Amino acid sequence: MSLREQKKRQMRDRIAETAWRLFTERGFDRVTVVEVARAAQVSEATVFNYFPTKEDLFSSRFEAFGERLVEAVRTRPSGDSALAAFRRRLLDSGGLLARVAAGDADALDQLRTVNGLIADSPALRSREQRALATCADALAETLGGDLLARVVADALFGVHRALIEHVRERVLADDDPASLAADVHRLAAQAFSLLEGGMRDYGITGAADPVRR
Repeated sequence: MSLREQKKRQMRDRIAETAWRLFTERGFDRVTVVEVARAAQVSEATVFNYFPTKEDLFSSRFEAFGERLVEAVRTRPSGDSALAAFRRRLLDSGGLLARVAAGDADALDQLRTVNGLIADSPALRSREQRALATCADALAETLGGDLLARVVADALFGVHRALIEHVRERVLADDDPASLAADVHRLAAQAFSLLEGGMRDYGITGAADPVRR
């Protein structure tokens, strides 16, 4: 990555982090793009250069996670299936759920706030679904772009989508946060086990035809 690209990414990340902080503190509908720009110490035009809509500002974080899932599959080591690489990155123990399970009150507040904002906003729910669909499209292209690639990508991101909805339901119902991470891992293991029978060898790198294997 060139120095110019690094600076652009740093600027994008700074704006996104500032917006995320304001949204979680005050609510999505109570924050304007002008206020985000002022807090990030950039012009309003600069914000729009990186994020065409306010919904894009909010969704940047979970879009970035979806992109990391795709990247994990794209850069998987030789001998790894697409499912194995996706599952490993999705269940990475260093995430927000792990912090909640460890008793991090700030992480729990953040999880509740973000999920509450999405649950209360049809626009944000729609944006979330579009982001997941875009990432599934990117994964399908990474796997070769054919029908099987599309099926595999939709199935893997289907697990991700179902887990997001499960976490949202539990968090907003004020269920026991200590058991949330373990519950998500258990359900994810069941879901991936269900898929594994048909996808265990799909996308293994280092084979003659890594897309179809």
